[in-house]
Amino acid sequence: MNPVIANIKDAVATGQFNAKVEVNDPTLAPEEEHTLLDDFVTNRGTWRYSLNNVIARTAMNMTTRVKAHDLTVHGRANLAGLTGGAIVTSNHFSPWENMVVRKALGMHRLFIVSQATNLKMPGTLGFMMNYADTLPIGNNVDYLGHAFPQLLVQALDAGHRVLIYPEQEMWYQYKKPRPPKRGAYYYAARLGVPIISCFVAMTPRARLTAPDFHAVGYDMYIQPLIYPDPAKSVRENSLAMMQQDYRQKVAAYETAYGEKLSYRFSPRDIAGWTGR
Repeated sequence: MNPVIANIKDAVATGQFNAKVEVNDPTLAPEEEHTLLDDFVTNRGTWRYSLNNVIARTAMNMTTRVKAHDLTVHGRANLAGLTGGAIVTSNHFSPWENMVVRKALGMHRLFIVSQATNLKMPGTLGFMMNYADTLPIGNNVDYLGHAFPQLLVQALDAGHRVLIYPEQEMWYQYKKPRPPKRGAYYYAARLGVPIISCFVAMTPRARLTAPDFHAVGYDMYIQPLIYPDPAKSVRENSLAMMQQDYRQKVAAYETAYGEKLSYRFSPRDIAGWTGR
């Protein structure tokens, strides 16, 4: 069995829905992460960053139009009352599914919260991770307490969308929504912005993209916006928003696939996998 899928199967069996399942992911020592994040924040104020940002955003938008050209979007009317910035949540199943989100939200400028380790990726992917509106996140307490919230506020105050994956770890082509962690909802409650609740369903195509995987098509389900309640505390709001978002994602899953959500693992849970 594919080692990533084997890890997914084991994580489902033990109820560890936010566990890391990818193999050979890079790691950073605390000192290295601190330096990497400091350099990222410093670099954002330079003309070189601004130039590379325009190049990376242009490339990302062009690629999105090609990769997500046949995307079907359900529930776009739920965005009608949205003004200003918002935090987007979606299921995390591919390094490229942010393109589905980007296309579904009308190609608005989209910032993506991503692990700091991704800044060290080589080549074109590393360039995109450093310059295509990525907001890195790591374990450094000082960065999380000061620089990261400031980056969020800058993006949201400018009216942009910020994509945060509440499932945290990517589970490749896994079809089911996983119970979220609280971070995305904490920031939405703290900063007083709504959650754009999204779920992406996948449909296998005949074409093979690898010996054991078919290509997939995408359906985006945009659910009702989730707003913080001004009468509640940040903690109360974050928990209520998290629970509501999970309920909406489960409902979208059950609509898309015509079945009740169950976490009993099946090869069908991995979209496009031949089961080899």
